[in-house]
Amino acid sequence: MPLYETVMQEKPPVVLDIGTAYTKLGFAAEAYPRKIISSEVILSSNGRTKNVLEYKNANDLYDQLVDFLQMIFFKHLLVIPKERKIVIVENVVGQTIIRETLARALFRHYEVSSIMFVPLHMIALATLAVPTGVVVDMGYTETTVMPVYSRVQILRAFQDQSYGGRAVHAEIKRQLLEVGVKEKYLTEFILEDIKVRTCFVTTFERAKLYRKGQAPVAPPSIEYPINGEEIVTIPGRLRETAFEIMFEESNDRDSLPHLIFRSILNCPVDVRRSLIENIFVVGGSAIIMGLLARLKSEMQFLAEKDEEYKVKLCGDIKFKFHKTIGRENFTAWLGGSLCGGTDLIQSHSLTKEAYVKTDRVPDWISLADKRSTGS
Repeated sequence: MPLYETVMQEKPPVVLDIGTAYTKLGFAAEAYPRKIISSEVILSSNGRTKNVLEYKNANDLYDQLVDFLQMIFFKHLLVIPKERKIVIVENVVGQTIIRETLARALFRHYEVSSIMFVPLHMIALATLAVPTGVVVDMGYTETTVMPVYSRVQILRAFQDQSYGGRAVHAEIKRQLLEVGVKEKYLTEFILEDIKVRTCFVTTFERAKLYRKGQAPVAPPSIEYPINGEEIVTIPGRLRETAFEIMFEESNDRDSLPHLIFRSILNCPVDVRRSLIENIFVVGGSAIIMGLLARLKSEMQFLAEKDEEYKVKLCGDIKFKFHKTIGRENFTAWLGGSLCGGTDLIQSHSLTKEAYVKTDRVPDWISLADKRSTGS
């Protein structure tokens, strides 16, 4: 889209996916986001940099979102938001206060014409044109699992766990401190860079040796320069084991493979086979090399050896994983982009006029909203 707009052009909707660590932004019907930026805002009140989703109260969050959206519209997208349609990719079990405050900032301060909220897991699956599947979103603060059947989310089977990018960063930091790296160098940016550039998910066979205490020959170590001040050595064992926190065995059975199993088994029996054959892993932490192969191997092993899973899954099964179109970290945004480029944005959006009447966003769990819409 050109930087200028004429009165004859249809203004494309703006698509936003505001995550805990990063925000993806761009226009509907485009294949890639225009920008991926840190979810941080420079506060106009004091000039401090702060995560946009860290707040004390609703007013604090409102001020931060206003500043953050101003940066998005006028610095990165170069558009006037007034009377423009907006598509927001959201976690359906996310915080209501964020949803309500974001709508208030967009409608009241920026006067957008409409907002369409699309559920992250379902819209990510839409990028494959597949109606059924288990969507695993591996984000910064948590990993969530949501089964979708015939384009309907099975909410009772939703599962989440607190391991994500942040937990992996903490593990990398712990191991580097043990080998004598100074803590002052281990900023969040450096830890993420080390994770992306040097780490990988090891094979299931090698992981079993680590669990038994029979450490195999480690991969080569890597020299990593930090800010032009020091070169630190990233041990081969760290590179191979940083992601093992997602596969750790425990009595709680809360590792990533068990999380997916638990979600599938909470679904009706007649849909489990379809879900098993359509597993879709997305999110920034899903980019790491070797993840899908390891996940498939470990889940296949559990399905064959674990008595509970053997009985409940009824017979011989094969897990199948979909590959994303584009990169895993912006798959949900891409789903929002596709949705915003269709007629759905006309029929499924909340308009400014409707919002002004109630000053709130209709919620699927509200009986009052269901009665008002006749659903």
